[in-house]
Amino acid sequence: MVQDLERCLVGGTFDRFHKGHEHLLKESLKRTRFLEVWITSDAMASKKSDLVEPFSKRRHSVLEWADANAKGFVKTFELKDMFGPAPSRDDCDGIVCTPETLSNCQEINLMRMKNDLVPLTIIEVNHLCDISGGIVSSSRVRSGAISRSGELWFPPSVQLKNFKMTKQAEAFLKHPSGVLFQGPEEYPEIAMKEAIDSVDLGQIITVGDVCTNAAIEIGVIPDVALVDGLTKRQKVDYSFDHVPFEERIHCQNPAGMITTDLISSLKYAIHSDGSTLVDVNGEEDLAPLVIHLMAPLHSNIFYGQPGKGAVLAVTTEEMKSRCKTILELFEEIQ
Repeated sequence: MVQDLERCLVGGTFDRFHKGHEHLLKESLKRTRFLEVWITSDAMASKKSDLVEPFSKRRHSVLEWADANAKGFVKTFELKDMFGPAPSRDDCDGIVCTPETLSNCQEINLMRMKNDLVPLTIIEVNHLCDISGGIVSSSRVRSGAISRSGELWFPPSVQLKNFKMTKQAEAFLKHPSGVLFQGPEEYPEIAMKEAIDSVDLGQIITVGDVCTNAAIEIGVIPDVALVDGLTKRQKVDYSFDHVPFEERIHCQNPAGMITTDLISSLKYAIHSDGSTLVDVNGEEDLAPLVIHLMAPLHSNIFYGQPGKGAVLAVTTEEMKSRCKTILELFEEIQ
């Protein structure tokens, strides 16, 4: 395919610049000598999700890619409405779309004809898909399903396995990741309140009886809570029978293990529309590894650090990568 067009327009959010974006821009540049990338404004992007990166960061990512791959042939602009300049520009001859935005480009051409302008040549670029057949998209990156390279963080085949702790994995887990909020051990709700007050986006997920109870004591019902009836291997002197969780599910998970039962229970709870209490028969200490791998970005996982306070670990792409590395050190049990 040769560059048969002079100047093309392409619009999009370009959140968390990923392999699908690279594919779109590369395919566009096969057809045009110069490409204008119109990136949605923060006002427009916020209608998609509160988790979309700010315009400045999204624009920087596009420019960084362009500087390395198409220096001098790509320019970025801010898109403030649905159609941008395409209906009225007389200095461009092409417009790029994906299958779901084809109708927008066709509407733009109708608007151009009403303005006595020549219709733009429409370049339709198919989506890039991952190995599971899913589209590599920003929404799936935000949802925590895939990395920016299109790799599944926690493939279905892995979710069907049981895992046993190894010494190598234990060495990694001896160094807790997250931010510690200190507070007196006899009043865990003090540290928990400070920790919860520090977040403004994402699910609230508590791991452990003390942490869960502390959240409830300050008036917060976690979106997901995991309890096993123990703290420091001793039975707690309270229950959660009175707490108005919308659902309560049970699973088996022995100490030092990550079972398929725990994995499937967490998958259900994380994607449930209501608050869910997961009652673990065994131990829930290793659950954060699985939670981070399955949870949407910006999920907030809280757990207690005995004698010190509450730890907040936010689900980020870096955290998912860390958990994936640690889980690979576990022994697979059939």
